[in-house]
Amino acid sequence: MLLENRVAVISGAATENGIGLATARLFAEHGAAVALLDLGRQHPDQVASTIGKAHKGYVCNVTKKDECESVARQIVEDFGHVDVLINNAGITQPIRIMDVKPENYDAVLDVSLRGMLYLSQVFIPHMISRGKGSIASTSSVSALTGGGFFGGPHYSAAKAGMLGLTKDMARELAPKGIRVNAVAPGMVDTDIRGDLMSKETFNKILSTIPLGRIASPREIATVFLFLASDLSSFVTGATIDVNGGMFIH
Repeated sequence: MLLENRVAVISGAATENGIGLATARLFAEHGAAVALLDLGRQHPDQVASTIGKAHKGYVCNVTKKDECESVARQIVEDFGHVDVLINNAGITQPIRIMDVKPENYDAVLDVSLRGMLYLSQVFIPHMISRGKGSIASTSSVSALTGGGFFGGPHYSAAKAGMLGLTKDMARELAPKGIRVNAVAPGMVDTDIRGDLMSKETFNKILSTIPLGRIASPREIATVFLFLASDLSSFVTGATIDVNGGMFIH
């Protein structure tokens, strides 16, 4: 029970085959009470109820600061405290550099990067007041290599921006007892991948992975469990690659 008596907030947490929900379920298995955040169409309250009575779902558009502030107040009121924040909300678009329109750029960067900033900002004061906390965010191998598998250059830019923000927050918040880290998954079998690539493209990517397969959402969740728990008590400012050896540096 690595997270007994702890409260974790996870954004992008209500998609059935997603990293967020896999993380919520794993955290619950390890004793945490989990607040699942997602858009209304994902029905986070219903999804939370499938995990157990100790968990709650909240509708929150992470690109809206006022919604983040409101949901943070409600979560602290409902649970009493927050120990862990997982910034997982994200979207992708399979387009090339010359096809990226302003609305494409805004949509992708707003959810991943602005969402990370806003959610972190609304929970950091609470964590500072308690003298402890762990924040971890879902970046991507494409932040390190460029050229998202199916996400476009603006996706890579958003995920790279998350790494920079992670390092800055880690340096600034360490004296307050708050650790900040990032996870950079490679190819994961989630709904975000869906039908965005052909079988030929998928097989080509698979051939570049030394372990010979793609990750399950739970395999990414286990890394978030490590970062959320005391097992990583001296880890901050880190980016943990989870890509099956696809990118080794």
